[in-house]
Amino acid sequence: MKVHQLSVFLENQPGRLSQSCKALAEAGINILTLSLADTQQFGILRLIVKDWEKGKRVLEKTGCVAKVTEVVATEVQDRPGGLAEILSVLEEGGVNVEYMYAFTFRREQSAVMVFRFEDPDAAIKVLQAKGINVLDSVELYDLVEPGK
Repeated sequence: MKVHQLSVFLENQPGRLSQSCKALAEAGINILTLSLADTQQFGILRLIVKDWEKGKRVLEKTGCVAKVTEVVATEVQDRPGGLAEILSVLEEGGVNVEYMYAFTFRREQSAVMVFRFEDPDAAIKVLQAKGINVLDSVELYDLVEPGK
């Protein structure tokens, strides 16, 4: 039920983000979703790609430091309060959210959120116990690239 995310450390300079994205494109790797956080000196590009092992190798060849992190993707009701309900479930279960970002795909009345937890297995148990759909890698990739 966990999804592999690449965390790429980039110098905060013109062209570093572009260089990484171009390298992935040239290798035929599609970025399913991403998040970018920065400071004055560096940034962290967090992204999900289907072939994360190849993606990591490609990024490292460009001189980037790339780390693999396990994250959890869930469906969230796409309505006011949908995210608040999931966060309440996590709070009641004593699970802390380290960070999160939205997935760029919507399905029916749901959106997809990506969460990073200190203990993803505990978070998955808490979410599933309340009937929240936790997506595995195959489901997540099939949403974006049906039939591939």
